[in-house]
Amino acid sequence: MEKSIIIYTDGACSGNPGKGGWGALLMYDGITKEISGFDPATTNNRMELMAAIRSLAALKEPCSVRLHSDSSYLVNAINEGWLKRWVVNGWKTASKKPVENIDLWQEILKLIRLHRVSFVKVKGHSDNPYNNRCDELARRAIKDNS
Repeated sequence: MEKSIIIYTDGACSGNPGKGGWGALLMYDGITKEISGFDPATTNNRMELMAAIRSLAALKEPCSVRLHSDSSYLVNAINEGWLKRWVVNGWKTASKKPVENIDLWQEILKLIRLHRVSFVKVKGHSDNPYNNRCDELARRAIKDNS
């Protein structure tokens, strides 16, 4: 039986673009693992995507995943079908412009083919302790590397 994992992710940027950080919580069977990372020159959207990528990449076998994010960019791209349309349209948006962050979207595509992932939108900077913890991890990654 495939493992059922709950993931929370968040990205942060000091300046946009600027120094960025991401944080994630991976929860399985009562155990929580925290991961985070830093990029010296990035954008908020890239950090949101990187949090999802690094957390899914940390899974050692195919899993059933509920990934929670406060990023409308990430969640809507999956749940509203934007990502599928971008692939079909040769990585062009509806207005025929190149999709931003193609490298990261291609990575997410690979990872969501390995796992059964559902994306859940959560309200950012609210009363969700898991989202708040991811925000802390992302901000600490920026602070610790500045």
